Amino acid sequence: MTEMMRGCPVSHTEYGEDSALFEHYALLDAEREAARFHFNDTRPRGFWMLQRYEDVLEGFQKHAEWTTRARSALNPEPGIALLPQDLNGQEHAKLRRVLNPFFSPAAVKRMEDLAHERCVELVEEVRPKGGCDFVAEFAIRYPTDLFLATLGLPVSDGEFFLPWSETLFAGFFGGDPAEAAAAKRKILDYFDTAVNERRAAPLDPKWDMVSRLTEARIDGEPLAQDDILTICMTLMLAGLDTTRSALGFMFTHLATHEEDRRRISTEPEVIPAAVEEFLRLYPLVFQAGREVQEPGEFHDLDLEKGDIVWLGIASANRDPRKYPDPDEFVIGRKGVNQNLAFGAGPHRCLGMHLARLELAVVLREWHERIPDYRIPPGTTLTERGGQLTMPSLPLEWTV
Repeated sequence: MTEMMRGCPVSHTEYGEDSALFEHYALLDAEREAARFHFNDTRPRGFWMLQRYEDVLEGFQKHAEWTTRARSALNPEPGIALLPQDLNGQEHAKLRRVLNPFFSPAAVKRMEDLAHERCVELVEEVRPKGGCDFVAEFAIRYPTDLFLATLGLPVSDGEFFLPWSETLFAGFFGGDPAEAAAAKRKILDYFDTAVNERRAAPLDPKWDMVSRLTEARIDGEPLAQDDILTICMTLMLAGLDTTRSALGFMFTHLATHEEDRRRISTEPEVIPAAVEEFLRLYPLVFQAGREVQEPGEFHDLDLEKGDIVWLGIASANRDPRKYPDPDEFVIGRKGVNQNLAFGAGPHRCLGMHLARLELAVVLREWHERIPDYRIPPGTTLTERGGQLTMPSLPLEWTV
């Protein structure tokens, strides 16, 4: 990294590749400490890396000058449409106002009984087996069921919906493009049918999200059918892979840190604080992208219109300037709820309250039933690049 780009060190680190577990965090930590900013040249457009907590937080607040025209620094071209993420300014705020009531703390509270009930069912399904691939047999199934319930759709549809969503996710990270396109079509057809059913026989829009979307008005105009389908698709993409990924990293930590696992099991009152520290320590969306709209300067970094900026979520969350001993898992850490795992500013994650509920429920219900478990000896664990997830996590326990 001896080269300079407009006076900034150049990084050749490829963050889209799969690696050994935790390798991305190690690379990000090293670059954050080597220099305040880097220019990464691994993509045709390249991108400016903001890596320290205060810089990343400030970058998230510059939503007028740096827009989500590039949602990811690694993949800055638009690709699949996402709503409300693709919108900025008042357009974004108006659509968020339509969606916010279904993701508010009060709305999430209404999901709590179902969240516990479905979690217990899935834990009891795997418990007698004495082991499972936690990622495939639990961590993706649970958020899929709650996602369908959030939309007001039958949880039982997860049986066929889950394979479609998995094929689509795989397509974003090197899977078969034709299979991913077919899965996307099936998912959109599924949502199209659901929306048309609600148009014919609407439910209470205060409680049923699909009915709310069909009846909503923005500036007096109804939402277009295609936009409603895009919203449903976006909520799926935003909620399933991330929750599955968070659970994988959390349970890897707990399987290998007996003291932390015992505390979760014996002091369930600490679980909300533990969830927040897990979000800080193991953020799965490790970067967000923005596109610069006008030439300007950011702390002596000269930016031109069209430049791509990397907002380093994982680098910020593990910045020792903000969090002393950032590699340590500390329940009750000072300022932990200021972590940037869900971003910041007007584009902060819509589903953050639901995600916190899901993670807390799993920690409580799983450890009440399976307090001791381990990763089988000789297991090699890996993580996907681009947006972190573990392809597999074998766990075993004594029945």
